[in-house]
Amino acid sequence: MAGSSAKAVYAAIATNSVITVTKLTAFAFTGSGALLSEGIHSFADVCNQSLLALGIKKAKQEADTNHPYGYGRDAFIWAMVSAVGIFFLGCGFTLYHGASALWDHLHGHSHPIEAISVAVWVLVFSLVLEAWTLWVAYKEVRKSADAAGMTLQEYTQEGSDPMAVAVLLEDAAAVFGVVIALTCIGLYVLTGNPIFDAIGSLIISFLLGGVAIFLVRKNRSALLGRSVTASEQTAVLDVLKSDPVVDQVHDVKATVMGAQSFRFKAEIDFDGEEIARRAIAKEDLPTILEEVQNNPEALKQYLVRFGNSIVDGLGDEIDRIEAQIREEVPSAKHVDLEAD
Repeated sequence: MAGSSAKAVYAAIATNSVITVTKLTAFAFTGSGALLSEGIHSFADVCNQSLLALGIKKAKQEADTNHPYGYGRDAFIWAMVSAVGIFFLGCGFTLYHGASALWDHLHGHSHPIEAISVAVWVLVFSLVLEAWTLWVAYKEVRKSADAAGMTLQEYTQEGSDPMAVAVLLEDAAAVFGVVIALTCIGLYVLTGNPIFDAIGSLIISFLLGGVAIFLVRKNRSALLGRSVTASEQTAVLDVLKSDPVVDQVHDVKATVMGAQSFRFKAEIDFDGEEIARRAIAKEDLPTILEEVQNNPEALKQYLVRFGNSIVDGLGDEIDRIEAQIREEVPSAKHVDLEAD
């Protein structure tokens, strides 16, 4: 999953860097407010996706004394910062510019768009590149959703990887933003009314605001310790319930720890008879019978040793089951089972 995120993020950074320069250069020639909004939109995307790339790197740090469960949730922090950046830098500036342009128009101070053909060609060029990065992000999120046994919509809302989802939504907003800008410039050409350019800026700002709010809520939920998906929890429970030493499972808690890991904690009622049978199978019963026969002290010492063997055996069974869970459900990086 992390590899999928990185591919989508780096593709988006490279593409949006080119698009930002192109759009802002075109704005200098045309004076189009919608084109400026799109330029700011793309610049905000570059900044925010750079934060996502930083989050991917930070989340890969190994666990240490201060963070025994690792740094997986660092991805959610940087994705949250990125979402806030979309809201203030992308949505905020674009909203301000659109509102200012609309105010100027209503007071008779509208500025005509020059070099319309330049604006159109730049937006068409941007649309092609934005569509390509959207396709890359879509494929990576689709791959992650299939691996998690979820639909694309479910993964977008509940998936544990915030990076690829953020890029997917930002790229989708970018494609729609370009379409909006092209539509508004087209309406300006048809009507000669500059108000459509200002309206385009406002619509783009609302689009960015919606994406930002969705991502903030998604990452806030993850940072608070959101539960894993039902399919992930069921996969772990299937391992437990199929094990012969497990009677019942209680107090299950499974929370997302990172883009590709979660913590599973549960209390287990173990089958004491099965644990005892496994411990007895390791004993040399004929020899033991000879040692303890008519010897109460020897019997007492043996029972003490056997009790210790039961405890050790229970610990070994817990270790075995935890290792089996991690093997069959690789995203279950941290498994804590307690005997109830």
